[in-house]
Amino acid sequence: MLIRRETTADHDRVDAVHRAAFAAQAPGAEPLEVGLVRLLRGDVGWNPALSLVAEDAAGSVVGHVICTVGSLDVGRAVGLGPIGVTPQQQGSGVGAALMHAVLGAADALDFDVVVLLGHLDYYPRFGFVAARTINIAPPDPGWGDHFQARPLGRWTPGIGGQFRYAAPFERL
Repeated sequence: MLIRRETTADHDRVDAVHRAAFAAQAPGAEPLEVGLVRLLRGDVGWNPALSLVAEDAAGSVVGHVICTVGSLDVGRAVGLGPIGVTPQQQGSGVGAALMHAVLGAADALDFDVVVLLGHLDYYPRFGFVAARTINIAPPDPGWGDHFQARPLGRWTPGIGGQFRYAAPFERL
């Protein structure tokens, strides 16, 4: 498997990954993640170095992850998501490889923290904690501990406050 930066030639394949990965959540309809990724590419929070694909040995795109720059009262933060892996590859380590790669890329780009809204039983294995425990408030207080944060190398205790995702998230 190869993790690399997404290119414009990958757009249709990335759409297909998210369409397959999230089909069960949107039976008979286009999953919102497909349109969200398209909108994020046109947003000011877009950073091409934080949109990665996973290719299998045959060169097929089997996974995708994106982080976009958000705002935080103090510090530099990115919001992770969506992340998708084709159903055939789920459980094979593709998602974990994408997570490690995008966290490393965000750290190398001097972001302080990565945040996401996600499952409490999956993301802690990558160092995510309830964001409230490190003084980061979610856009929606109802998200509770599902709003998680992963401090990176530049993290200091003074970083925090209210987080806001890139504008396309607000249209969901």
